[in-house]
Amino acid sequence: MSRYAMVIDTRRCVGCHACVISCFMENEVPDGYKRDWITEIVSGEFPDFRSEIRSERCNHCDNPPCVFVCPCGASYKDPSGTVLVDSKKCSGCKACMAACPYDARFINPKGYADKCTFCIHRVREGELPGCADICPTKAINFGDLEQAGSELHSLMRGRIVRVLKPSAGTKPQVYYLL
Repeated sequence: MSRYAMVIDTRRCVGCHACVISCFMENEVPDGYKRDWITEIVSGEFPDFRSEIRSERCNHCDNPPCVFVCPCGASYKDPSGTVLVDSKKCSGCKACMAACPYDARFINPKGYADKCTFCIHRVREGELPGCADICPTKAINFGDLEQAGSELHSLMRGRIVRVLKPSAGTKPQVYYLL
């Protein structure tokens, strides 16, 4: 059984938006919408401040509120733990959007909820998600957390690792290295 996850190294991300453009092209995202985006956080005061640039997207939670509130079963977790949307079942009611603490969904102009899929169509063919494949600084890393000794495990060893909004209880599968 796989458990796909993403590890994003905030020391390597330069905010170039290559991941956003790659996702846009790979997934034919409609103009004006995004499945992933760049966030920049500056904290502290000069001369003691910190700047963090990170690529964000759906967190493919182990405990996904978007799946639990979906009245038509369109939002679901596949066997790899990836949270997906069946566009044919989706009514466009936006319950999943309201439940997502990460604001990671939008209503596609075709009338269904849309979001990052970890490019599962590529992963099933043995390829990396488009964002991880294109990242020029290798800040975005993807793999199977169930695979002992995987690159993800070695990347996280010895680093401060955090997730977004841990208090939401969603158990996100996108990890940020500080």
